[in-house]
Amino acid sequence: MKRTDAPRRTVVPRGRTTRRAITTVGAIAALVSLALTGCTADTDAAHHTSPAARAAATAAGEKLTYAQDLRIADAEQHLITLCMRKQGFRYWEEKPLSLEESRPVGYVQDDVDWARSHGYGSRIMAKEDRARLRNPNIAYRESLSRSRQNAYDIAMDGGRDAVLLTSRMPSGGTITKQSGGCVGQAEKMLYGDPAAWFRADVTVSNLRPLYVGKLLRDKEFKGAMDAWSRCMSKAGHPFPDPDAARRSTREHRADQTRAEEARSFANETRIAVADATCARSVSLRLTGERREAHYVGELTAKYGHALDAHLRMRRQALARAERTVPART
Repeated sequence: MKRTDAPRRTVVPRGRTTRRAITTVGAIAALVSLALTGCTADTDAAHHTSPAARAAATAAGEKLTYAQDLRIADAEQHLITLCMRKQGFRYWEEKPLSLEESRPVGYVQDDVDWARSHGYGSRIMAKEDRARLRNPNIAYRESLSRSRQNAYDIAMDGGRDAVLLTSRMPSGGTITKQSGGCVGQAEKMLYGDPAAWFRADVTVSNLRPLYVGKLLRDKEFKGAMDAWSRCMSKAGHPFPDPDAARRSTREHRADQTRAEEARSFANETRIAVADATCARSVSLRLTGERREAHYVGELTAKYGHALDAHLRMRRQALARAERTVPART
């Protein structure tokens, strides 16, 4: 099961960095980590009578795994490193987490063993935060003279003269980003056409708001959620949904002592294990995947071309990444 913000490209232009986020019910676009984010749909989804639903179920089964997503991200970092060196600059690849630590934590988390070791991933996020704050690329850029910083920015992403890519989101509004320099070159080497990739990625990454309301009201999904909640109550953790359970583990001071952190993590682990155990016992993930595949299928008539292009370019990027970097361990 993949986290909604499935491992994204970890490019650090101009000294900036990205943060690994955990799915919460408060963000509609990041509510459920199911078919669109790479989980394999339950085989029952393939038996829907709607051709669109069958197409969505098939596409869900062909999604990349999070390990494959990581390999693409690592390849992009490596390509940027090589390019920046050619431009006369140093660049450090960002790869602070192991494969297990990078495992996505979706809205529904039913891996009991992972929960027993990592809870909801608070220590992993703390580790990544420390790496982000110590990112050597930020310090390196700041050590440069103003003219060299400008040259660094141009080498990284094209600077102010870079091409601006713009794409409309399915729910309205537009997203714009720079495309140039070593970042643009890395995307071109992986995806072929950065502009086509950007359009497909913006569309596919923003489809969820179009159907998530229907999914939340879906009778089958709500029934599975109610069963999960009853299971949690019996285990001594009365929560209405996984997000409430997860948020309860974060109600502590940010500046905990080592002993307080250990107690907080022990509590987080207990709740996370119960959460995963109940989710597995009531098939919450599989139910959600199956119902999401249905609602995604309703969108394929209008957005099927974007879904196909997105998957095709991701697979192309993976093939090129496999020739560029080893798999993360």
